[in-house]
Amino acid sequence: MLGNLTGIHLLVILGIVILLFGATKLPALAKGLGQSLTIFRREVRDTEPHGTPTGDPAPVATSTTTTPVE
Repeated sequence: MLGNLTGIHLLVILGIVILLFGATKLPALAKGLGQSLTIFRREVRDTEPHGTPTGDPAPVATSTTTTPVE
């Protein structure tokens, strides 16, 4: 479906986007889209295939109290 897009199609889509959002809003729109993609990629990279975060596992709570030796 997307393989049939040619240069003229992309220009028409760009023209429609400019009409909808206005030329002054496009830089802010592109910046927001770039930031969203960066956050998405970081989250995908930091998550293992099973959905658990990578990195150090949560520390296991251990007791530090000792009983006095008599």
